[in-house]
Formats: sequence, structure tokens, C-alpha cells
Amino acid sequence: MIARVNNVTITTILIILNFIILVHGASKVPCYFIFGDSLLDNGNNNNLNTEAKANYPPYGIDFPNGPTGRFTNGRNMADILGELLGFDNYIPPFASATGREILQGVNYASGSAGIRNETGSHLGNQIFLDLQLQNHHNTILRMVDLVGNRVATNAHLNTCLYIVGIGSNDYINNYLVPKHYSTNSLYTPSQYATLLVQQYAQQLKTLYEDGARKIALFGLSQIGCIPQELQKHNTRKCVDSTNEAIQLFNEKLKSLVTNLNNNFPQAKFTYINMYSISSIMSTYINLNFLNYPCCNVSTTTAEGQCVSGQAPCHLRAAHMFWDNFHPTENGNVIAIMRAYNSFLPSDSYPMDISHLIQSG
Repeated sequence: MIARVNNVTITTILIILNFIILVHGASKVPCYFIFGDSLLDNGNNNNLNTEAKANYPPYGIDFPNGPTGRFTNGRNMADILGELLGFDNYIPPFASATGREILQGVNYASGSAGIRNETGSHLGNQIFLDLQLQNHHNTILRMVDLVGNRVATNAHLNTCLYIVGIGSNDYINNYLVPKHYSTNSLYTPSQYATLLVQQYAQQLKTLYEDGARKIALFGLSQIGCIPQELQKHNTRKCVDSTNEAIQLFNEKLKSLVTNLNNNFPQAKFTYINMYSISSIMSTYINLNFLNYPCCNVSTTTAEGQCVSGQAPCHLRAAHMFWDNFHPTENGNVIAIMRAYNSFLPSDSYPMDISHLIQSG
């Protein structure tokens, strides 16, 4: 019961009611924010000076609007999760998000981006995680302008789902390409993983300080099994040394989740074990079953990405990989279904996304 009603209290009530009107709907969370790399990017790289873009066919061949900047044939993981959450529309990219739609969420992900600012820079410009966080802060300022009150804005943000899927490029487009980066000669795999997770911890603290309370962190998949690594090492078997380096990062990230939950009891962080989930890739490779990319990939400019305008394979649902790096829509569906509702106990820690969004 409110003991004292004044202008501030009435104003706050009106602001909260305005929020309800603005973001009404049947979604399981009122808002959904996405940070990461090309696995989640839905158009932020389109107008950047970079080779890491996917706004041309055959990308998007199975997406209703055709090529949009999604690095796959259809929906990416962010899209599929948005559907599971009950959103009527796909969350817009920061590059084009306008007006009241930002109250339901924004996608900040950028192809070739990493935890480290220099990651992917040999491909051109990218929106690294620190810059994505700055973009999110700018979005919050726009939300305050729409709503008129930072307190109500924070209350709204506290109820949102945040997903962060980043770190793959810190290996694929940094540590594993000594031609362009010195990290491989400066750090052992263990030292590099420690360095990455330490920086990531500070970035996640920033996200928390900006109102995030339900955060799902996607670990790294079996990068040693992607077609690009197989071709680079001229092998048909997963590259063990790469996967071992990836697991060092994942183990430290899982420990970070424990620490974050202990240090920020008002928030809930969860780890999505993409390494375990992506084990289906190594199964396909061991069976030698359609483990090659569905589209014709470039060997020069934008190496490993689809060649513009060339027809892809017909049996896309049977392929795990669309190009040398990214899953097909079918692969994305498998991954997100297990992230949302764990198929195995190892798929998430301490909970899957369906339980994260229900947590208090």
C-alpha cells in the first residue's frame, strides 16, 4: 500500500503504464537484446567497409526478405530464439532500429567482431564488443527519451533477456592467424584464454551496470571441426589442437558464470555449452556425411564465405554448414532448441534459457 502519493509517484505509475502500452504482447519477456558476432548478426555489417558481410545471394535464400546480412541461408540463432520467446517480429539491428521498436530490443552483433578490439580488423571495420556495449548505452538514452524516466527504464531493462555470443573470432580471426596478429606468439593457449575471459568479465560488468539481469552467455563451438579449419590443416578430422584451445576458454567462461552469479546476486547469468551442442558437427565429420559447405566458397576475397550469385546446394536441410564458418538454418535450429530447453544436462549451466527467463 502506498502511504504517500505525490507527483513523483503518480508520474512513475504513468510511465510504467506507458511502458506496458508500448511493449504489449504475448512474448515471454518484454524485451530481448543481442550481442555477438556473425552467428547472430542480422545486418549491422551491411554498410561497413569490411569483407565480413552477407547482404548478397545466396545468403538469405530461404529467408522471407532474401539477403539481409544474416550469415546463413535463412534464420540465424537470434531469430529462432526470438520466435521461441514469442516475439511477432525479428529484433532489429542497431544499424536501422528506430522509434519505439527499441523498447522490445536491439541486435548489436557484428560479423568478425570479438572480445578484443583488434580482432577481425584485417577484414575491415567491425563493431567489437566494447563498441556494441557503447551502442547499447546510447540505445538506453534513447529509451529514456521515449519513456521520460531512467528509473522506469532500468526497471524495464531488468526484465529483458540478454544473450551474448562472442569469442569465436578471437580465435578464427586473431589467435589462429599469426600472419595478421601477434597473439599466438605472445601467449600460450591457456594464457590467451585467461586474457580473453578477464576482458570479457569487465565487459559483462558494464552490461550489468546498464541494467541487464538475465544474461545467457554462449560458449564457443567446436571450431576445430568447421570446414575452414579442416581445409587449412588439409584433414578430414577435427583439429584437436584448435578444439583444445577452445575448451580452455569455455572452462574459464563457465567458472566466470559462477563468479558473476556469486558477485551479482540480483542477476542471473547462465552458460550455454555450444561445444557440447555442436558435437553433432564432429559426428557428421566422423561419418563423412555432408560436412562440407552448402554454398560455393571464395578462396580469395572474403575467404570461406559464399561466392556472390552462385547457386547453393539443394538439400540444405541435410547440411550442417552453409559456408566455411556458419551453420545452415537447420544447424541454427538444433543449437537454439538445445540452448532453450537442454537436451542433456551438459547443455547449459546452471540453467537453460527457458528457466533463465522464468527466474526472479
